Amino acid sequence: MLSKRVIPCLDVRNGRLTKGIKFKDNVDIGDPVETAKKYYEEGADEIVFYDITASHEARGIFLDVVEKVASQIFIPFSVGGGINTVDDMRDVLVAGAEKVSVNSGAVKNPDIISEGAARFGSQCVVLGMDVKRVEKSEKIPSGFEIVIHGGRKFMGLDAVEWAKTGEALGAGEICLNSIDADGVKKGYDLELTRIIAESVTIPVIASGGAGNPQHMVDAVTTGKATAALIASIVHYGEYTIPELKKQMANAGVQTRAVW
Repeated sequence: MLSKRVIPCLDVRNGRLTKGIKFKDNVDIGDPVETAKKYYEEGADEIVFYDITASHEARGIFLDVVEKVASQIFIPFSVGGGINTVDDMRDVLVAGAEKVSVNSGAVKNPDIISEGAARFGSQCVVLGMDVKRVEKSEKIPSGFEIVIHGGRKFMGLDAVEWAKTGEALGAGEICLNSIDADGVKKGYDLELTRIIAESVTIPVIASGGAGNPQHMVDAVTTGKATAALIASIVHYGEYTIPELKKQMANAGVQTRAVW
């Protein structure tokens, strides 16, 4: 059985670590470089870094911050935010990332997924999906709609269909974020996670809502995710990564104890 991954997420705005609730009311909570190093040393399986306002502000990602984080960690490092071209993807990989997460840019130009996969390999291309619950309709039969630009723009695109399209185009992984659950700490949206995981064959990372280890267990069992993304519960010192992994293991979920 493959170990389930525990992945801290660093949301970065203006070069600083930030956290909000449901993509709103973000506050400054520290230095992303120091925080990434801490999580690496605690045993994180991977680090995800998002420049959360790059797409909305129509600018490139802060590559200097990416380089600084990459110099401090020696685990897989996925970076997203403001990536709209294959050259943007290359710049992020050259800066030290192993994976590039495309979100808003991929919705607007799906070819970036196939072009990136052809140039760098599917293992480097993560499809980031920000999803919100809506009324089911002919256009959104699943009741889950894709939203871009940091939760600001609804796209009239069904999340399940977009996940299938992303896989077909060559994405090697999906990072699935529930806007409704983001920062609330009441658990992942297990219905959303499960239907996306069941609709594709590539790994799905559950994101948004972790408040305790049981939520993470639920995400990788009931939700059928291969990894659990975490933020608030470690950023605010409620749990350490070893504590989370120990409690997950006690619940029967295999995790990596050491590299």
